Amino acid sequence: MTLQDQIDKSRLPRHLAVIMDGNGRWAKKKGLFRSLGHEKGSQAVREIVETCAELSIPYLTLYAFSTENWNRPKFEVDTLMKLLVSSLKKEIKTLEENNIKLNAIGNLDALPNKAHRELLDVIERTKTNSKMTLTLALSYGAREEIIKTIKEISLKVKNNLISPSNIDESVINNHLYTRDLPDVDLLIRTSGEHRISNFLLWQIAYAELYFTDTLWPDYRKDHLFEAILNYQNRERRFGKTSEQLNP
Repeated sequence: MTLQDQIDKSRLPRHLAVIMDGNGRWAKKKGLFRSLGHEKGSQAVREIVETCAELSIPYLTLYAFSTENWNRPKFEVDTLMKLLVSSLKKEIKTLEENNIKLNAIGNLDALPNKAHRELLDVIERTKTNSKMTLTLALSYGAREEIIKTIKEISLKVKNNLISPSNIDESVINNHLYTRDLPDVDLLIRTSGEHRISNFLLWQIAYAELYFTDTLWPDYRKDHLFEAILNYQNRERRFGKTSEQLNP
């Protein structure tokens, strides 16, 4: 029986998020430029996106570029932005064939004009697709998102549009970049690092975390199946006891 055959299709994560880490180390291990690691990583993106669509996972969010990544060497940043544009152009066919809607979260105005235009174009062209929502976190940082949310809510309180006593989780959710997405069920990080790196801090409050030593360019569908099987073997209690869940 294959790994895919062992997966319980009735217990899949509704929202899967991935910190795609290890492109640079993959290239360094092979004596290559870091940019080649990023190019190889784009192949892993294609396979994982297509596999999630095949499994009918409705929401997939990929951490593609953080607010901190702007501090990397200019050549690497420029390469990543060019790769973003070329990948969007190449993958539009894959998105349309798999009925995938593209979404993006983060400070998108910080992106170079060409990358921003190409991103908005693909988002527009796929907006009616309905099988899966693929979200790219670009120029994204969870702390920046939370600060933005606090400022927006504070301004509405100041203008008497929201009463402080009515501020709850739903109000906060409605002001996040992810307002149209459910909370994350499973968060995967590749490359052996065991940290969250400022990614979806509010949205992963009850997510299951899965870490793998596999570098992102080497990540393939069987690695994803292993993560999902591990997820399905866990008991998600959301603060309750096992006895409450299984009386």
